[in-house]
Amino acid sequence: MNKAIYIATSEENSGKSIITLGLMSMLIGKTAKVGYFRPIIEDTEEGGFDNHIETVIGHFGLDIEFEDAFAITKSKLIKKKNKGKIGEVLDLIIEKYKKLEERFDFVLVEGTGFSGEGTVIELDMNVLIAKNLGIPTIIVGSGVGKTLEELLDSLYLAYDSFKVKDVEVLAVIANKVQHENIDIVTTGLRKSLPESVMVNAIPLIHNLNNPTVQEIVNELDAKVLFGSAHLNNQTGNFSVGAMQLCNYLLHLKENSLVITPGDRADIILGALQANESVNYPTISGIVLTGNILPEISILKLIEGLSTIVPIIAVEEGTYFITNKIGSIKSKIYANNKQKIEISITTFEKYVDLDNLAEKLITFEAEGMTPKMFQYNLVKRARQHRKHIVLPEGNDDRIIMAASRLLEMDVVDISIIGNKKQIESKVAELGLFFDFSKVQIINPIESEHYDDYVNTYYELRKAKNVTLGMAKDLMEDVSYFGTMMVYKGHADGMVSGAAHTTQHTILPALQFIKTKPNSSVVSSVFFMCLEDRVSVFGDCAINPNPTAEQLAEIAISSADSSLAFGIEPKIAMLSYSSGSSGKGDEVDKVRTATEIVRKKRPDLKIEGPIQYDAAVDMAVGKSKMPNSEVAGQASVLIFPDLNTGNNTYKAVQRETGALAIGPMLQGLNKPVNDLSRGCTVDDIINTVVITAIQAQGL
Repeated sequence: MNKAIYIATSEENSGKSIITLGLMSMLIGKTAKVGYFRPIIEDTEEGGFDNHIETVIGHFGLDIEFEDAFAITKSKLIKKKNKGKIGEVLDLIIEKYKKLEERFDFVLVEGTGFSGEGTVIELDMNVLIAKNLGIPTIIVGSGVGKTLEELLDSLYLAYDSFKVKDVEVLAVIANKVQHENIDIVTTGLRKSLPESVMVNAIPLIHNLNNPTVQEIVNELDAKVLFGSAHLNNQTGNFSVGAMQLCNYLLHLKENSLVITPGDRADIILGALQANESVNYPTISGIVLTGNILPEISILKLIEGLSTIVPIIAVEEGTYFITNKIGSIKSKIYANNKQKIEISITTFEKYVDLDNLAEKLITFEAEGMTPKMFQYNLVKRARQHRKHIVLPEGNDDRIIMAASRLLEMDVVDISIIGNKKQIESKVAELGLFFDFSKVQIINPIESEHYDDYVNTYYELRKAKNVTLGMAKDLMEDVSYFGTMMVYKGHADGMVSGAAHTTQHTILPALQFIKTKPNSSVVSSVFFMCLEDRVSVFGDCAINPNPTAEQLAEIAISSADSSLAFGIEPKIAMLSYSSGSSGKGDEVDKVRTATEIVRKKRPDLKIEGPIQYDAAVDMAVGKSKMPNSEVAGQASVLIFPDLNTGNNTYKAVQRETGALAIGPMLQGLNKPVNDLSRGCTVDDIINTVVITAIQAQGL
């Protein structure tokens, strides 16, 4: 079941607060545990609160602290973007959202509002955030100042921005539409958008669109002279009292805000009297300009009135203030119950609540973004902490990775090497390194050395291994580290930064051995592409697997995929798709596919299939229209090492994808091999997946 919705807009002043309040009211009626999250907020004064957050939390009584309801301010976002650190922003947003997701049955996520500096990046950020959170979206747009064609075009462009990144759009809502155009707009949206997208139009509600006197006071930094109890009065329009009173009264309209110099006693008193008269409209308030206050006698007269609308004073002149008031955009504050109730009532009247609720319940996210995948990896590793041994303590990258892992507090670590040399490297590299939290082991000085030697000798003496040979081998860091795993003194090992693949995995093959149901050790890479994570296998171990081995690799890779939260849809790759190709290589893939279908009928698999047909929906539907896998494969099995290794490196190089792995499959305990060209991040990622493997997943 879906647990969240993202409210996004394509422009400033779309009125998405109506959608937020109405949707929150609907959700509260269905479950008591509803959370609220704004990934990005406007900058607030120190100690101040974001108005959106304060209003939603305050009105609905949500059990959320202000600091937990947002991730980052817009100014900090812009600084991060300018430094090329959007990835860090996404990490923070995901982390804070996930904490709310754990606490609540449902989380309403409200996107940014397009105002001030940074507007140009906001739509892209909304798309990126929704994509990485893996939640569907409601898009809101405003009809103010637009022709029908302009409104429809703007909403479709916003819809397309989300869909092109595979973000599901549940509904598109045109807000602030003229009453007489509601049906026309709804029909236009219905024609331009897919049937699966719910469309609604909400009329322009003047009581929501116009500011209250309180908002005007805040924006003008005005002094309240009278009527502080009525600052929530809704303004309808504003009029300048510069003419004679007899003429000015003719221009008053319902809820007019009167703007006049402070020495115009005639306009002030006349407007107050008109407010009391049944023959004239009600006024919302009076603004006194020019830093001029009425005479004391006039003030005394006003004080004696039984009902006084708000009268406020400002320093600036009439012309400036009139323009300033005209530019004020209305907001909904927590203490303005009337506006909140109007918003909720309007939403309930014009939005199909039953249809929306059904869409929210039935939506299921497909795929996983790299950021969410990496977040889940670290989270799962922390949940059931494991002990990982790093045998290559003489490599700077290993030391740097260990330092970062200690800061992340995600695993327990042992490093094999000379302690003094490692301490010297740490100082040389300028690293923070808490030596009390890491075990540094010199094999020959270890208390377990003799036991490890004897254990290896007993395990391998039938293979003509002598005790002397066992002693020599246990001084080798790969053998010693693997024996730590075998004996249960570590839960997994990561090596290969300074050693060959054979050097790393040979000890594991000798005495950790393969699982009872596995005849072959294979590997997978988790390929973190721009918008999804795919599993590639085998790209590191088996040069030319048989059909039976290829089938086992596919099954192991599918199980690994599922264990790491990726729904397996297996593509058995070849140079042809379906039944068109002939030859030994394609026949091998075809046979392997049939073996998988017989052994694991629960798995979705297609083969032989070409790479483009496996990953591109248009090509897949064209070549294999009835396939459940074509165009949406998540597990890609290569026919041989030459193809797999070259393809993963080509994809990594050309797309900038992050390749996590290789992760070895089929061993009784996890031992993973690094590339000798690995980065510090590669080491960290491999340690994390090794820890998860050690959890038995």
